[in-house]
Parts: sequence; C-alpha cells; structure tokens
Amino acid sequence: MNDSIFRDLAEIADIPEGSSKSFQISGHDILICHAKGEFFAVENKCSHAMSKLEGGRLRVYRLTCPLHGAAFDIRDGSVQGKPATEAIRVYSLRVNDGRIQVCLTTAQRDSPDAGNESPGRQNYLSIDE
Repeated sequence: MNDSIFRDLAEIADIPEGSSKSFQISGHDILICHAKGEFFAVENKCSHAMSKLEGGRLRVYRLTCPLHGAAFDIRDGSVQGKPATEAIRVYSLRVNDGRIQVCLTTAQRDSPDAGNESPGRQNYLSIDE
C-alpha cells in the first residue's frame, strides 16, 4: 500500500486502553478506539441519528452511542444493538514509530466480505506493551 495515503493522527500513548478519542482530518471525523491492546478507527458518527459516537461507552469491541444506545463492533463497524440498522464506516490504520496513522482512502462500510480483506490491509493494529 502506498505510504502517502496514511495520515498521522496521534501518539499511541494519547489513547489509553479502554478509551477512545476523536480526530478531524481532511474532512473526516474519525474515532480511534483502544481495546484489548489493539487500535481501531471508525467514523465518529452513529448511523441511526447521525450523532457523534465520541463519549460513548466502549466495552471490549462494542461501542455504544451516547444518544440512543445503538451499538457497533469497532472491528468491522457492524451493528450490535438497536436502534441502528446500518453499519458504521471503518478505516484502515497502522502504528509507525509510536504514531497512529489512518488511511483515508480505504474507508468502507461493513459488507459480507468484511472478514476477507485484501492482503496488507487492516482496520486495527495490535501492539506489544
């Protein structure tokens, strides 16, 4: 994958385990979540009421919208609880020299092939502490 499509967002130390933080970059509002030693990037917008997911409860891989309680899996954006019926967008990311970088051109919505991503592409990164 071309390095030029990954953009720096934050230091890994800025997002403690079990938390999330939002970033605006090039017109994208992205929520970075840190769960079980992995980082995930999702669009910071609930597909139900179009409200921000920032401030929602993160329990392992499940992110709950603070407005109406819709829930999403941060690994693939899939709906885990109503009232949402549509998946949220996920972004590929990587960590380079302690910096979280996101790929803006590979934003996607959940699909039947979500588990069969192309080689070299991931929407999370596991770190060794």
